[in-house]
Amino acid sequence: MAFDLVTIPCLSDNYAFLVHDPDTGDTALVDVPEAAPIAAELERRGWTLTHILLTHHHHDHVEGFDALKRDWPEAVVIGAAADAHRLPPLDLKVKEGETITVGIEWIGVIDVPGHTVGHIAYHFPESGYAFTGDSLMALGCGRLFEGSAAQMFDSLSKLAALAPDTLICSGHEYTAANARFALTIEPGNPALQQRAKEIEATRAEGRFTVPSKLQLELDTNPFLRGHVAEVQSSVGLTGADPAEVFAAVRKAKDNF
Repeated sequence: MAFDLVTIPCLSDNYAFLVHDPDTGDTALVDVPEAAPIAAELERRGWTLTHILLTHHHHDHVEGFDALKRDWPEAVVIGAAADAHRLPPLDLKVKEGETITVGIEWIGVIDVPGHTVGHIAYHFPESGYAFTGDSLMALGCGRLFEGSAAQMFDSLSKLAALAPDTLICSGHEYTAANARFALTIEPGNPALQQRAKEIEATRAEGRFTVPSKLQLELDTNPFLRGHVAEVQSSVGLTGADPAEVFAAVRKAKDNF
């Protein structure tokens, strides 16, 4: 049975996530953009925070850490060993290929450099969740602040290989803007056209577009579709290697 999943809006456009095992009572938080809404959700549900999983060091993903940790000092803090020097104090330093446990479920650690060089994702295979931070996002991917396009392409390829029904739990509500860009890259994609309409309606109602199914990303996200002829043509790289096409799409998004 899948763990309970709660999406919590924070700051202006960030998301944090709570993952709760109803059998053991363990509750993990993924990223801490802001303490108050997370604390309020924990209190409302009567859950005890047992783990804090950090995807990367950017301020808008750790800003609420100190305040929340004061309220939950026993919570085990987990983050990338490679980024321990610029993350909040870690109880457990992890790297790709290692596993951790929350409740009764094993969680895989995936290195996903690109947005930052020390970015990691957390995969809950039994529940079908992947917490991708600012790597793979709904209809997008993170800007390349530190890593290279080649690194991000490899990172996205790892995530794209997960089960298609995996829920991609990414860190921001950027989906409407991402859809506008995606339509400039692949305007002839009917699945993308339909998704863009649904996103517009969803946001008009004040609802979240995150998380999203991986299969939907594979069908519509231009950063995962460098093998598609229309995407290649849009960036003037017909027949090119998908990694090269990805780099061109990322550059186009930077200038959009």
